[in-house]
Amino acid sequence: KTMNLFLELLLFLATLLYSYLEAFVKLFVPARRKSLSGELVLITGAGHGVGRATALEFAKRQSRLVLWDINKVMAHSCPHSVSSGHNFVLFFSLQKVKKDIGDVTILVNNAGVITAADFLSTQDHQIERMFEVNILGHMWTTRAFLPVMMNNNYGHIVTVASAAGHFVTPFMVAY
Repeated sequence: KTMNLFLELLLFLATLLYSYLEAFVKLFVPARRKSLSGELVLITGAGHGVGRATALEFAKRQSRLVLWDINKVMAHSCPHSVSSGHNFVLFFSLQKVKKDIGDVTILVNNAGVITAADFLSTQDHQIERMFEVNILGHMWTTRAFLPVMMNNNYGHIVTVASAAGHFVTPFMVAY
């Protein structure tokens, strides 16, 4: 057992040393960034917060954008701050996106909702809405766009999640 512990510690130290060396080298020789120019990027929850900031970053890189948000006012205001893009509201059909714009090559599952209340005060419909948007929404959008990405052997899916889901926080237990 002592020898196994020693070997595990040695392996851990070797891995740690390798990681630090790799990080040090990447400081001076950064990886070449992938061009996002012309990519068709669909961002859910794009009306504000992280989704809006993500849309702005993709716009800077000349990506074509499809911006979805359940809040119509926020969703419609986002393209005015983005240099290029298409705007759709969440409940438009996926077929309309495919027909009018083309195959999505990057899907950013960002939509999320939260209810701030103690557990017993959180109403059933609020809990159901959090699950529908935060979990099922990500599943359905991924299932909708993944087959085309697999057929084309090309595409990326990014799922944004909050660290708040990993901790017990007062008034966010249901989250």
